[in-house]
Amino acid sequence: MRFYSLAADAVVVLHISYVLFVVLGLLAIAAGGMANWQWVRNRWFRASHTTMIAVVVIEALLSITCPLTTLERHLRHQAGETASQGSFVGRLAHDLLFYDLPPHVFTIAYCIFGSVVLATLWLVPPNFTNNRTT
Repeated sequence: MRFYSLAADAVVVLHISYVLFVVLGLLAIAAGGMANWQWVRNRWFRASHTTMIAVVVIEALLSITCPLTTLERHLRHQAGETASQGSFVGRLAHDLLFYDLPPHVFTIAYCIFGSVVLATLWLVPPNFTNNRTT
């Protein structure tokens, strides 16, 4: 049972890492656009960032529960726990991710956030040329 509990905690930490990449990535792109940081124009960074928020928006629009949430619930069930019974780190991470609001609030928020990410593709365009010198 302890294995499932630790695995569920790891999934929650992975979930938070995903969210942080999307949120902090947008902040970095905005700051980098103003400060002329070239790394925020990296095509792979931008493609992964845009894809990650697109997945969230599509899941929300189609009312699909995030696979990471589903996996965490399954692992907690296997451990004989609920989300509120995980380890301290697991509970803290879970409480940072999940709020008791109607689903449409999240869908609207994700769509707005996704729209802002799309706008950065125009405002701070990625660099599609290969400027490496060897």
